[in-house]
Amino acid sequence: MHTRTIASLGAIALTACATTASVAQDNDAAFAESGAHGRHVKVMIISMFAPEGQVWLDHLGPWEAIPVAGLSPDYPDVHCNKQDICVMTTGMGHANAAASTMALTFSPRFDLRHTYFMIAGIAGIDPAQGTLGSAAWAKYLVDFGIQWELDAREIPPGWNTGYLGINTTSPTQKPPLDYKTEVFQLNAKLADAAYALSHNVVLTDSAQAQAARAKYAYAPANRPPSVIQCDTLAGDTWFSGTDLGQRARDWTKIMTDGKGTYCTTQQEDNATYEALTRAANAHRVDLSRVAVLRTGSDFDRPYDGQTSADNLLNYQAQGGFPLAIANLYLTGNSLVQEIAMHWGQWRNGVPQR
Repeated sequence: MHTRTIASLGAIALTACATTASVAQDNDAAFAESGAHGRHVKVMIISMFAPEGQVWLDHLGPWEAIPVAGLSPDYPDVHCNKQDICVMTTGMGHANAAASTMALTFSPRFDLRHTYFMIAGIAGIDPAQGTLGSAAWAKYLVDFGIQWELDAREIPPGWNTGYLGINTTSPTQKPPLDYKTEVFQLNAKLADAAYALSHNVVLTDSAQAQAARAKYAYAPANRPPSVIQCDTLAGDTWFSGTDLGQRARDWTKIMTDGKGTYCTTQQEDNATYEALTRAANAHRVDLSRVAVLRTGSDFDRPYDGQTSADNLLNYQAQGGFPLAIANLYLTGNSLVQEIAMHWGQWRNGVPQR
């Protein structure tokens, strides 16, 4: 009798779930067909913490603050200007990024069906690909956190790392993509357009950053910052070290079938993109309109003679943070203004260039 009762309750629950799913699908269809979609947005800049957002607020105002239910209590408003450019701040890390982006995209306050999204934040950078202040447009987003990890002191003979893909048998194997968020490929046409618009921008530099760069014996680490194209790795755990950095390079190659090149490390982008994917499935956003820009605020590994601990614990002494914030705006604004000022050319997709 108890079993039958549980089964009956399960059937009722499944019926309720099916009804809820049906209602959700009906709501999605109604959203797609309705003429009332909220405020139109040409460009939505997604930042992760206050300084990343503030650099846009300082340059592109005046702003209207629009409260959105479900955003981070630290950043409860989306700010929009008369150009239909908006800025939101998610809060740091995977959980905040996903939750805030979901709240934004499912809010009735905005029409985001034709919006271009630019994820714009600072990151650690591989000195073999860029330097402090470099600005990197990505084509691939790779999650560094979805791996198995063995204690590095107990790795099998012949292995060079304790990391390996989940449900694989060696560090060099590509795992089955069971999570569906391990790797994303962005619209290369948009990434190339963003790079073409910004690659000649003169970036900010400083004497402090120049001194930190000079400790690296190779380029581009010891060169001035520039706009580059290479890919970004997401993981909530900050890391520092030559071996960990090499794993980041190798993991990016594995997950992109050799097509991607690791250069920046951050905490949010796969989570943000997955939230946008859910919204795209509900016909609320267009995934072909997502660009990702990351600027180098610190090196992900030490220079020769420096310890990994010193590189991590004293990362602020490198002087890259103010450059990375300033260069987010200098680089990203080229794309933002191109879209906003030539909306007729961009409304239906990335124009031929």
